[in-house]
Amino acid sequence: MKNEKFNFDELVDRHNTHSVKWDKCENDDVIPMWVADMDFKSAPCIIDALKERLEHGVFGYASVPEKFYSSIINWFERRHNWKIDSNLIDYTTGVVPAIDAVLRAITKPGENVVMLTPIYNCFFTCIDSNNCNAFEVPLTYNDDYSYSIDFEALNKALSDDNTHTLLFCNPHNPAGRVWTRDEMLKVNDLCLKHGVTVISDEIHCEMVMPGHDYTPFASISQDAQNNCITCGSPSKSFNIAGLQAAFIVSNNPDIKTKVNKALIDNQVCSINPFGLEAFMAAYNHGESWILQFNDYICGNFQLMRDMMNKELPAFHITPMEGSYLVWIDITPTGMTSAQVTQKILDDGKVLVNDGAMYGKAGDGFIRINIATQRSVVEEATRRIINAMK
Repeated sequence: MKNEKFNFDELVDRHNTHSVKWDKCENDDVIPMWVADMDFKSAPCIIDALKERLEHGVFGYASVPEKFYSSIINWFERRHNWKIDSNLIDYTTGVVPAIDAVLRAITKPGENVVMLTPIYNCFFTCIDSNNCNAFEVPLTYNDDYSYSIDFEALNKALSDDNTHTLLFCNPHNPAGRVWTRDEMLKVNDLCLKHGVTVISDEIHCEMVMPGHDYTPFASISQDAQNNCITCGSPSKSFNIAGLQAAFIVSNNPDIKTKVNKALIDNQVCSINPFGLEAFMAAYNHGESWILQFNDYICGNFQLMRDMMNKELPAFHITPMEGSYLVWIDITPTGMTSAQVTQKILDDGKVLVNDGAMYGKAGDGFIRINIATQRSVVEEATRRIINAMK
């Protein structure tokens, strides 16, 4: 598979397949570019692994084999220079259930959980379900429409006596930042200074644009590894989210024991047999596919950016360093993000996300998922331009 070329231009009709992304739309002429779910077939190595498992014909309860752990260990050591001990790994059904369970394990009701906003909307629901307070620290929005961390504001939030947890996103959804080692070292230093534990959601880690490198938070230093709980999965990168398989890494034995109990209490302590096979196939054989995928997404972003810069100068596009999610400042239009989202749907027949769902700092922005065929990206961008001109 190393030299195989993958056809990301192939159109796949997902209508009437019980797709959350596509079947939410009442009309077939709407292009859905909202939820983080791609329209490409999974890598052939994954499909082949699932076919082989399917042919067995028996789909009972599955135990997690040693090779599940080794697939994680080998992938992250080979690609990201992070050496993980198999004894530090727990498995679960997804990164959101992982975050919820970790919060349940290490927080108490009424505590603050700090986040750098705008941030993935499910962070808010996980915090709320554990009866904690969502403490928003807005990222600094720069003149070039990029984002950086306001370390002064972060230090103040972490110093609060009621704050014991930072919920971090690396790479960042929806701002598209791939955090540098130096930035994360500063974050970690502040957390250690104030006795704050880091939970790092790293589900978008394989989707990185040229010129940028993903660094696992826990790999930046031994202190960081000791103070960080990492939640990850190949689900976003390889389009297997529906198969429900993820992992948690914690270097603290006491925390790991509490997390394991929380996974059991939350009833998210098993993986289905197809999820196991897809997970291992992705990490064992999917490297060539993800590299070509990233190149393709980069081309999609450049196409959308260039078309919008030419025809919609009031849309300020954030540089996309990672993920496949385009983050756009629409405040120069004089409309709210809710109004723009509705107008794009009504007049352009394109469904995008209202940035307000990602916290107060997301109001005035929209998020667009470009993990689809280039012809679809071009058509959707054209519709958005026509709707907003």
